[in-house]
Amino acid sequence: MCPLPYQLLFSESWWPVIYQRTIHFPSMNEVRITGFGGSLRRGSYNRMLLNSAKSLMPEGSRLEIAEISAIPLFNQDLEANPPEPVRVFKKSIKDADGVLIVTPEYNYSIPGFLKNAIDWASRPYGDSAFEGKPVAMMSAGGRLGGARAQYHLRQVFVFLNMKPVNLPEVFVMNPQTVFDGEGRLKDERVRENISELLSALVSKCRENGAMRKD
Repeated sequence: MCPLPYQLLFSESWWPVIYQRTIHFPSMNEVRITGFGGSLRRGSYNRMLLNSAKSLMPEGSRLEIAEISAIPLFNQDLEANPPEPVRVFKKSIKDADGVLIVTPEYNYSIPGFLKNAIDWASRPYGDSAFEGKPVAMMSAGGRLGGARAQYHLRQVFVFLNMKPVNLPEVFVMNPQTVFDGEGRLKDERVRENISELLSALVSKCRENGAMRKD
């Protein structure tokens, strides 16, 4: 590419052209994330964590929270024509670019009703809503901040063929010190950690979308 002549580069008649080239960027589609939690408790710290993520989403993305409390126990006899709460949940996953799961740790693993919702959305075989989706995880509570629940989820993601965000990891220990009495996040370090995770998830979604188009 030939450099512009000195007179032309500093000519006022050329400034608008340079200015237009400098500020023009191609528009990017909004990244949609579906999030859901692994606790039914009204005052759940994990629910607070999930709600906090909505205001920390990067520019050009949004988080929609899916409710899974009404999903019944999995019954393979019904998988071809699942109950309405299952259809709604599965569609929310399919329509999303990525997934965010926020869960406590129960008995060194994930809560049963969370696994139940994942099982429904992955069935019938060959029609999984999770296929190829980027996914991120957060957890709160327990001595390790829910680490073992997250590592069990990663095992599930292998069969679901999902694309987990590996770093950063968000394990919130002593959550009673992280949220105020209204359930609002008050710890700046945790806030930054969550923001980094969400940015990594959105970036992974954009990369995943570009790969699919190629």
